[in-house]
Amino acid sequence: MLRRLSFLIATTLAASAAVAQYTGPSSTTQYRSIADVLKNPVDDAAVTLEGYLIKQVGKEKYLFSDGTSEIRVEIDAKDFPPTPVDEKTRVQIRGEIEKDFLTSPEIDVDTLTIVK
Repeated sequence: MLRRLSFLIATTLAASAAVAQYTGPSSTTQYRSIADVLKNPVDDAAVTLEGYLIKQVGKEKYLFSDGTSEIRVEIDAKDFPPTPVDEKTRVQIRGEIEKDFLTSPEIDVDTLTIVK
């Protein structure tokens, strides 16, 4: 019985440690602006930016600006909020950088939220 209890406690502690997350500094590239992304695009790197969707350039492609630079973003229709978004709506995008050989980098957006 004591052995089972010890095993149960050890298993619970191990499971708790497995879901802990590190939240300190990282050696991964931190992107604070579109200029940072364009200067050093790393494929599949996570990025969070605020700015404006200034123009639709394709079916799910848009031109995104942070006020200083512009980059093409891909946003699935399902990822838009229910509130309409236009070129004057400040938004936050979260996604990954897509850098294919011989093409300009773009951002594949996973989440788009309106900034109030």
